[in-house]
Amino acid sequence: MALRRKRLPPELQAPHDAFVSLVGPLERAKAALTASIPGTRLPGRPLAETLLEFEEGLREVRERMAAWRATEVERAWLAADAALDEALGMAERLRLRAEMPVGFEALVGTIQDLLAPLEAFEDAEARFRSLRVSGRVRDPG
Repeated sequence: MALRRKRLPPELQAPHDAFVSLVGPLERAKAALTASIPGTRLPGRPLAETLLEFEEGLREVRERMAAWRATEVERAWLAADAALDEALGMAERLRLRAEMPVGFEALVGTIQDLLAPLEAFEDAEARFRSLRVSGRVRDPG
């Protein structure tokens, strides 16, 4: 019996695999930054420390960007590339400033501002999903 499953066209499989490979470093960078937010049990890590980890993670993502560039996802790639530049620039400016945000609301707002551009990567994943086409897949059972 054959099932219908949506799959990426073969020419997009390698770019998608490359895109998926940068999700881990991107998520680790975001998690490092959010570790500055105090919780009910933990005070939160110093923002200067988590900013450095955030930037390092984004640089790792930057190194992997070229591998997923493809004509079919060019707009999404350009948006993600610009988002990386924006987030890295904001993080660097904040880290080099003499003053860090003071207070919970200021800290959370700053972190949200740093993470907001990275939504472009979610849009890129949605673009890959939109390019899936129906195909027959043999039922292994």
